Amino acid sequence: MFYKQEIGSIKKPDYLTRTYKKMEFNSLKKKALEETIKMMESAGLDNIGIGGEMYRWEMYEHPVDHLDGFVYYGKVRSFDNRYYKKASIVGPIKRKSSAYIEEFLDAQQLANKDLKIPITGPYTILDWSFNDYYGKRIDIGYDLAKVIREEIIDLKNNWKRNDVLRIQIDEPAASTHPDEIPLFVEIFNETVRNLNDIKISSHICYSKDYRILYPEILEMKTTQLALEFSNRDPLELGTDDDSRKGFSIIKDLVDYGENREIGIGVIDVHTDFIEPPELVRDRILYVSKFYDIDKIVINPDCGLRTRSREIAYRKLISMVEGTKLAEKEIGK
Repeated sequence: MFYKQEIGSIKKPDYLTRTYKKMEFNSLKKKALEETIKMMESAGLDNIGIGGEMYRWEMYEHPVDHLDGFVYYGKVRSFDNRYYKKASIVGPIKRKSSAYIEEFLDAQQLANKDLKIPITGPYTILDWSFNDYYGKRIDIGYDLAKVIREEIIDLKNNWKRNDVLRIQIDEPAASTHPDEIPLFVEIFNETVRNLNDIKISSHICYSKDYRILYPEILEMKTTQLALEFSNRDPLELGTDDDSRKGFSIIKDLVDYGENREIGIGVIDVHTDFIEPPELVRDRILYVSKFYDIDKIVINPDCGLRTRSREIAYRKLISMVEGTKLAEKEIGK
């Protein structure tokens, strides 16, 4: 059976969005978390992430709000019509409070399926911030690695379940500066150093070319890479190279020596188009021709917060149904 996971975010219910940064938010967020967990479990996922990240607003602002040494300067555009408040580093980076523990404990209480805790990685925070304090980017990276490592250890110490703790480190900025791939890998490895009893994965999305990450990324201490492919893939059915142009790059990654678990994005999160299960099937079957079947994980390209909750749910159901079709074809 292929393992089916969500990457992280789901759009918040309107009642929660309307109360953001108001007192009512704290009284409603657990309700939204429970509803989203039920929705994701109902869709048939094996791993529900952290229930759609209902306690968070934005992947950069949320962790930065819990760190000393940052001052917000203003809003900048991230993608589409989405904006985030960009901060500058103006002093030593230190952790002042946990960014994830409350959500983490509540999700454990509510979830019946596997949990994975997505957290924003050190390199992305480094790259998305201005710097008015440190002399070298490596120094910023190591201080960010230190505080994120402390966060992960806190999560580990508050893990109440008997199954393995899964941490997904989100690094959308990983391929922004090809000359800094060694720096990215070094900072990542420092973050997860000696955390051998935690299943560490990394989500990297919307790279112009994943090949620029190699060969350095082979030294990255992660058990799984969750990557985006559907956004660049045709919509016609088929399992040949021409039909699956968005996924053919995985062949090159194999040639570089990639053999870790790979989360293949079979759902495009930037469109309301509901991928037919047959299209999901063919995307999986294509990758299964040349990648170890036991190391293929099924997921959307990225978090689904850009779509309505109804569309997100229908996309996840189609992803699960398409995975079942692929399993039947392969005989898993």
